[in-house]
Amino acid sequence: MVKKVLIGLLALMLVGTALLAGCGGSPDNLDENVGITITDMANRTVTIKGPVERAVAIGPGALRLYTYINGTDKLVGVEQIEVDSAVGRPYDLAHPELADLPVIGQGGPQNVPDPEKILAVSPDVIFSTYGEELADIDNLQAQTGIPVVELSYGEVAVFDPAVYDSLKLIGQIMNKEQRAQEVVDYMLGCHADLNRRTQDIPEQDKPRVYIGALGSRGSHGIESTRGNNTLLNAINAVNVADETGRTGSFMIDKEKLLAWDPDILIIDAGGLAMVQEDYKKNPGFYRALTAVKNGRIYRQLPYNYYTTNLDTAMADAYFLGKTIYPESFADIDPAAKADEIYSFLLGKPLYQRMCQDFGEFAQIRLD
Repeated sequence: MVKKVLIGLLALMLVGTALLAGCGGSPDNLDENVGITITDMANRTVTIKGPVERAVAIGPGALRLYTYINGTDKLVGVEQIEVDSAVGRPYDLAHPELADLPVIGQGGPQNVPDPEKILAVSPDVIFSTYGEELADIDNLQAQTGIPVVELSYGEVAVFDPAVYDSLKLIGQIMNKEQRAQEVVDYMLGCHADLNRRTQDIPEQDKPRVYIGALGSRGSHGIESTRGNNTLLNAINAVNVADETGRTGSFMIDKEKLLAWDPDILIIDAGGLAMVQEDYKKNPGFYRALTAVKNGRIYRQLPYNYYTTNLDTAMADAYFLGKTIYPESFADIDPAAKADEIYSFLLGKPLYQRMCQDFGEFAQIRLD
């Protein structure tokens, strides 16, 4: 009798195991209310209950990172800034359907989130880059009752480890871990490739470069530049602005540019019109520069709009490499490379569309 009971129990256990296998999981992941617990980029512990079916991304650059991983799938609202104009933001150009989603706040670096409008679309998670202070992030989470996951572009954005970690967080939460790893690997691969092509070039063979008219919370003229420029660092170039010892975006005195007298002058297309207008007023200043005398002036695409457009910045890095070290980038067509980057990250070749607004990668004249 005991033997029959034991056999019966064993049979029931086997049936139960088979049923669980047929459901595709173990008891631990059958409960959709368990969710996951992560540590976000503000070092906050955040628990997201159940599978995420509805998401929003708010703050400078948050939506861009989301689209790299999940396109517009499961997005239920966007900030007004994303639908006012797509100029300069490839992720918006790639996804015109964003304009059809409900507006969940004004957006923009100077505007705080709108809890009521966010609540109106009932997201399961809020991806954010708004949190300059921990209290601001926690306050938004308390006001909405919705998990807020803080993302980050780190110190330099392009090729910054904080970006890679943010992308992986999105992948983990949205069940897109494989795609997130593919994106991170692609960015790492581009960074390694740029370095490989340029790391052994002797210092004495490197031209001295200045990048001017860089955008930083708006358009600027020739005086706007960047120290410790990530793109020039990626190709081991000589950035004359590094002589100041400053990092990040800053403005120089124009006379300093005359003293540096770079071999190559790169103008960011976002501020090119201002440079051209200044040239009309002060042609003597520009004509005194060696780069202008030798016709070594080039246009790069602007990559700073609602923080850094990583795709355009990476495309610029290849254009800069081709311009500064043509032999090391002999096999690279910057336009084709740009479309490869846009296509991998956003699913569409957008170089020609960007050129419609800003002009192509090219050698240019100021007059």
